[in-house]
Amino acid sequence: MAEKLKEAKKVTAVAKLNDVPTSPRKMRLVADTVRGVEVNRALDLLKFSKREASIRLEKLLRSAIANWEAKNPEKSKELDNGNVYVKTIMVGEGRTLKRLRPMPQGRAGRIRKRSNHVTIVLDVKPAVENK
Repeated sequence: MAEKLKEAKKVTAVAKLNDVPTSPRKMRLVADTVRGVEVNRALDLLKFSKREASIRLEKLLRSAIANWEAKNPEKSKELDNGNVYVKTIMVGEGRTLKRLRPMPQGRAGRIRKRSNHVTIVLDVKPAVENK
């Protein structure tokens, strides 16, 4: 069992981005477009997206690709063939900065500046056997 987990970790690559100053909801909208997609197509989707969160997500995906290439130098053709895909992408809530803003009639309104943590895991598609 432990050997299978070690073999699985050799093939997968992980990249994390912490304390991104965007709300988790906005980041999840972009992350959902990339989940389960082949890596080169995911880069194209992020590059031509109009959302601001896609800029940071594209940089994180490039980092994950570099991590995958460092772990698997002998399998560089898998990347060109389109067998590497985004296995999981998780967006978690980070810390929230709480600020006050003056409002009418001497009141104070709360402003919550949210942040998030993003984790990307890349993997290779399993080979399909023909019967």
